[in-house]
Amino acid sequence: MLLSFSAMGWIGKTIVNLTRIRRRMRGPIRESWSVEHEAFTRVLHHWARRSTRVPLAWQRRALGAMTPKGQAPVPLRWVDADGVPCAWIRPEGVDRTRTLVYLHGGGYSIGSVETHRHFISKLARRTGMQALAVDYRLAPESPFPAQLEDSLRAWRWLRRRGLDPERAVIAGESAGGGLTMSTLIALRDAGEPLPARAALLSPWVDLTLRGASHRENARVDFLARPVVETYVRRFMPPGVQPTHPLVSPVYADLTGLPPLLIQAGGAEALRDDARMLAERARACGVDATLSIYEDGIHAFMLFAGVALAKSAVDEIVAFLSPRERPGDAPRPRG
Repeated sequence: MLLSFSAMGWIGKTIVNLTRIRRRMRGPIRESWSVEHEAFTRVLHHWARRSTRVPLAWQRRALGAMTPKGQAPVPLRWVDADGVPCAWIRPEGVDRTRTLVYLHGGGYSIGSVETHRHFISKLARRTGMQALAVDYRLAPESPFPAQLEDSLRAWRWLRRRGLDPERAVIAGESAGGGLTMSTLIALRDAGEPLPARAALLSPWVDLTLRGASHRENARVDFLARPVVETYVRRFMPPGVQPTHPLVSPVYADLTGLPPLLIQAGGAEALRDDARMLAERARACGVDATLSIYEDGIHAFMLFAGVALAKSAVDEIVAFLSPRERPGDAPRPRG
């Protein structure tokens, strides 16, 4: 869900001056935000909280409309990964023996490779590795466990094509972060090799919604609890409980998982999901790094034009970038 100020340039036309904006908002949302950031966030806030009132097809189109236009930075090469549509994203000069698997967010019911291609391209270019973006099935047409089945198929397809797990990493934001965790858990339970590292960006990992941040950040974040509850209803089939470990990984045994980078915004609804995940991972002996960016809203690291996103992306790139092993040849950089 890579949004940009330029992609929503009409926001600025509605702003006369700082005084009038903050009067409408009954004061600044956060003192540290610029007026542009406040306006950007408030528009997201109002749209997202009303988005589920329109048909789902419109919600999916709206997300696509808010992504940057113009030529994408890297062409997509679509492939059939054992029945799962995926796209290779290969910036010039990357090391094709190293792979980033990316699982997009969107509450398991919106979002796609197309809506996230700019952000995935950025990660691929900066880490110097090719990326495989998985266009998994969406709910409610395909509820749990369809998304997990697709991510596992894509990973196993890569393995059959000679992927070295030690030269692969996996990442995802929001629901894609939860799917990243459930993919790791399912692979471990099946006794299969795991990616070397995983990055979870504003991960949605507790579908019971027990985190206090849903309430504490309700005025600030665009991800409103009623909207998230709608996503839960779309995703959960009858008979499956929200505490199922592959639905809400904070309830899973995480023993044996690879090192995790867990990022979240301090001003977002899923802040406590990230904290609970880090605590659970550490309790299970997993090397987990938790980074809370205090002024960040949900999935802020994907927003072009947001200064805080640069610091978060720098951290993601440093964490995911290849760790050279003895005998490795120098890798080309994109």
